[in-house]
Amino acid sequence: MQAVLNFPDLSPELFSISLFGMEFALRWYALAYIAGILIAWRMAMMVLRRPALWPDKTPPMRSDQLEDLITWIILGVILGGRLGFVLFYQPAYYLSNPLDILKVWQGGMAFHGGLLGVVIASFLFSRRHKIPTLSLGDLVAFTVPPGLLLGRLANFVNAELWGRPSELPWAVIFPGTAAQECPGVVVGMCARHPSQLYEAALEGVLLGVLLLVLVYRGGAFRKPGLIMGVFLAGYGASRFIVEFFRQPDAQFVSPGNPLGLAWHVSGYGLTMGQLLSLPMIALGIWFALRARQKT
Repeated sequence: MQAVLNFPDLSPELFSISLFGMEFALRWYALAYIAGILIAWRMAMMVLRRPALWPDKTPPMRSDQLEDLITWIILGVILGGRLGFVLFYQPAYYLSNPLDILKVWQGGMAFHGGLLGVVIASFLFSRRHKIPTLSLGDLVAFTVPPGLLLGRLANFVNAELWGRPSELPWAVIFPGTAAQECPGVVVGMCARHPSQLYEAALEGVLLGVLLLVLVYRGGAFRKPGLIMGVFLAGYGASRFIVEFFRQPDAQFVSPGNPLGLAWHVSGYGLTMGQLLSLPMIALGIWFALRARQKT
């Protein structure tokens, strides 16, 4: 018998209450966002209070400015993540149903769109407050991995964004009809790669530890743009790799394209996640090399 793991008995809701005939619930995914922002704020505060980490022993911004920056970033994440999902993954549907764009409670956020929103918000904030743009980018990038870790763990708890069918010993039998629709599996349960956990390990743990070492041991903040470049290249590479194991979005899958490739020639190509990650990798390498050369 195939040795796989059953999905644990987890609820996507931490708790729920009924008020005035309506159900209000705190979901693990929402809690992951909140915790990720709080952790990012705390990490930023810690490094801003250590002038020796920065060029000329001068932090790029004051602690009171950080609170305003967090507000800008939250707006960037929400607006960018939602618009990214609409434009990158389901443009035809939302073009026909434009009012559904506002229904964020129904789900649908794209990391690449959220990242672009954060970049735009941070750039505008740096211009408005006359803060060195590259150092601000380093500060923001340094604080992101814990939020990625928590977000991917929340995806696992929600039993969403699972991977392709697998017979590996750590493959997981996810609940739901969609997760059990596996080509070639006629008898028995369909097990899949826990791709959410792969991403949590690569984007959250491995990349987070690397950035910590570069900042506290390698003096990376004194080379503006280096941390931002390493983060962009590291996340892009991690996502590119995991896409080989992650089940593609349903709108890209068809009888002639079972792998859900957004671009392909003769059956070989790239998923949408890989296409969006390639510019991140290239831009990240450019920023990192530029930072080292200027230093």
